[in-house]
Amino acid sequence: MISISRFVALLLFAAITFATLSPIDMRPHFADANVERALAYVLFGLALAFGFPNRLAQIMVATALVAGVLELLQIVDPGRHARLSDAVLKALAGFIGIAIGRAIMAVSRRKTIS
Repeated sequence: MISISRFVALLLFAAITFATLSPIDMRPHFADANVERALAYVLFGLALAFGFPNRLAQIMVATALVAGVLELLQIVDPGRHARLSDAVLKALAGFIGIAIGRAIMAVSRRKTIS
């Protein structure tokens, strides 16, 4: 399960990077941009939580760094915009995904102990 979660986290990182840095017309659209951002980072945080269950601080820092660095890299593309509010939304969504993953693991551990 851990290896699969790490692989999924890597795939999500690649997809998030593509969506963040590609030209706006190449980016997939299925909902409001904020919903898409939040969902992508919730899933990323969830995959990191399952992939690195004993590294809470590191995955939180990694999630925040990915959100911040990818947002800053949008400065290079004249058709894109880098906003602090977008980076904060992405990082918070990632933290929510991490929290959900940790809660699922805690419930799972309780059920196996009982």
